[in-house]
This record gives sequence, C-alpha cells and structure tokens, in this order.
Amino acid sequence: MKLWEKGFSTDKKIDHFTVGNDRELDLHLAKYDVIASKAHAKMLGEIGLITPKETKELVNELNIIAARIEKGTFTIEKSFEDMHSKIEYMLTLSLGDTGKKIHTARSRNDQVLVAMHLYLKDELDEIKSMTKSLFNLLLVKAQEHKDVLLPGYTHLQIAMPSSFGLWFSAYAESLIDDLYFIEAAYKVVDQNPLGSAAGYGSSFAIDRSFTTKEMGFSTLKYNVVAAQMSRGKAEKATAFGIANIAATLSKMAMDICLYMNQNFNFISFPDELTTGSSIMPHKKNPDVFELVRGKCNKLQSIPNQLTLIINNLPSGYHRDLQLVKEIIVPAIQDMKACIEILTFSLKEIRVNENILDDPKYDYLFSVDTLNELVQNGMPFRDAYKKMGMEINEGTFIPKRDIHHTHEGSLGNLCLKEINDKMKRV
Repeated sequence: MKLWEKGFSTDKKIDHFTVGNDRELDLHLAKYDVIASKAHAKMLGEIGLITPKETKELVNELNIIAARIEKGTFTIEKSFEDMHSKIEYMLTLSLGDTGKKIHTARSRNDQVLVAMHLYLKDELDEIKSMTKSLFNLLLVKAQEHKDVLLPGYTHLQIAMPSSFGLWFSAYAESLIDDLYFIEAAYKVVDQNPLGSAAGYGSSFAIDRSFTTKEMGFSTLKYNVVAAQMSRGKAEKATAFGIANIAATLSKMAMDICLYMNQNFNFISFPDELTTGSSIMPHKKNPDVFELVRGKCNKLQSIPNQLTLIINNLPSGYHRDLQLVKEIIVPAIQDMKACIEILTFSLKEIRVNENILDDPKYDYLFSVDTLNELVQNGMPFRDAYKKMGMEINEGTFIPKRDIHHTHEGSLGNLCLKEINDKMKRV
C-alpha cells in the first residue's frame, strides 16, 4: 500500500530502489508518527473536519498501535511502502472510512518531518543525559585521582607535569562545550512543522498552534516553505552536535590506547574489558577504545555527508531528502553506543600511581625549577639559559615538590566550578 496510489502499480525494480531501507528505519520513527497522528486527529476534531466520535475512535486506535510499537510487535511488511501507509492501513482496517480521514489536511512530507523532529528531540535529550552521566563519572575520577601525576606532552615530547585529575576533568569540561552544540540542535528541532503539508500549506482552516501545544513543541515553524526546508537542516544540526561529542570521545579513546601501551603503562583495565591475540598469549588489546575512536571519527563525517546531499537543492521537497534518514538514524545509535561503552569501561580504569618515579620524566620539572629561580629574583631569560645549560651538561636536578595554585591547575582543579557550568547547560 502506498499513500499516493492511483490504481496502477510501480515496476518492482523502481519500487525497491525508491523505498530502500525505509521500512527498517521507520521502526525507529513509528512511535512519533503515532504521536503526531493523535495530535492531528484531535486538531481535526477541534476545527470540525471530523466528529467528536471519529476523533475519539482515531485516538483510541492510535493508542492501540502505540502499545504495539512499545511492545515491539509492530511491523512494516513489504506490501507497505513505509510506516505512514501501514498505520493508515491499520486505522482503516479497524475504523473503515473514519480511518481514511486521518490524512485530511496533511501530506506525507509534513508527516515524516514532524515524526523526525519529535524523534530528534527525544534522541538529543537522551544523548544529553548519557553525556551528563559520563561527565559525572569523569569528575568522580578526577577527584579520586587528583594527586596522581602523569606526564604532559607537547609534540608528543615530554613537556610538563600533568595529573589524572587534570586529564579526567579536561574531558569532562570539553563535554560541556559539546552540549552547547546539542542544545543548539535541540532548539532547531523543537519547532513544529506539521501543517506545512507538501510545503505550501493547506486550504483547510487547520489550527497549527493546537498541534504545537499538543505535541510539546516550544514553538511553531511558521512559514510553510521554511518548515519544508528544515528537512535535512534539522538532521544536519543534530549531526554537528553528535560530531562534537564524537571528537571529544575519539581523542580520549586515543589517549587511552596510548596510555595502555606497555611503553607508557599509565593505565590498565581488567582482563574482561580487553581482548587477546590468536597467537600472542601476552596481549591485552584495547579493542573497545579503538572501536570508539574509529566509530567517533566516522561520526565526525556525518555533517559533511548531509551537506553533500542537501547543499544544492532548491526549496521544496525532493526525493534526495529520503537519504538523510538512513544517515542520521544509525549515527544517533552509534553515538549512544559509544557514550555507553566508554562510561561502562571507565568505571573500571586503573591508574599507575608511580609513573613519574622513572628518571626519564625528570625533565618534566624543568619549568617549575626555572620558575623557582625567577621567584628568587633571577630574570626569566637568565634562568632559562641557566636551566638549558644544566640540562645540556647533565647536571640538572629537578624540583619535584611542585605547587600550582591558579584556577584550573594541578593544585586547583575547580571541579565545583566545572560542575556548576554543566548545571547551567
């Protein structure tokens, strides 16, 4: 069944090519198509296009379909093009002509638009919540290991002392920046496009403010052409939010892979969180973190993929936009999986508390030793030259009793302030 059928059949090859994997993807969206259909049915009743009895029957039947979706028993067979046609078929099967009235004053274009906006709202909320859980864990780990030093690097060369407190809380605060993008995406998708129909509105005197309130949108996408133009743009905004979180997680995963290496030996994980080799019995591979790195690098390409689909389309609907769905839905699932597995794994991280006992890290303290000379009255440039000569001559003695006090430094992590900043997001 197709909502646009006019009594003739489409060639099977054309049908297969145009439908693609929409049925599978629509299982993620069906819940939201039902929510929008209920709001639409109530609105049709409010303006008198259907009777109160028909409104009640449609809403009751849609609630039954929603329950099936929730239980996982809702399916979209090959005889149906998408979730819209299957849901309308079920309504018609149960309610007869009343079921056929559900499509009054709307198009499949604004149907899929509003379902996608509702879906993205929920998914962005969940991503935000999961990111907050990871953030909380990182702050706990920062507090727990705040006094454990580790080398800081520039150009992958030993640079200055860092700490696990700095390392964990650095990624925590970076996640706040990422959530700014998630919040921006949420504002984009929190606009009701229903009622724009095929992109040019309707001659029916529909009440779009009613459906906006009914579905919990904060505002309406007023201009019907602008509403249709949001298809692809809403997904792209979401993709930018995802890409920013992915960049943070990818960088952290790379750190973890390096720090687990025997030549670093900064951290370790229980055996059950690593994998082995088929021929090397000593191996403990960081497969989880390598996959987080790889998946998150892949996720950072999603905004560009969407751009290449939508950037040269004129206003109005085009079938190219169908391809947006098959990019953003799997991307969201991958993003959530990466946040979840990283949160799960980091709970079990073990840190090496004696890393800087190794003499090769003595030069980490050159700056602090130099700064002490400056505090005792020596000009900085002279102290720098003196320190350089001692290092070249092998007479350098590091000052290991370092004392950093400024905001955001080793001795003043500002964890409360970072947490307060997250609360404001």
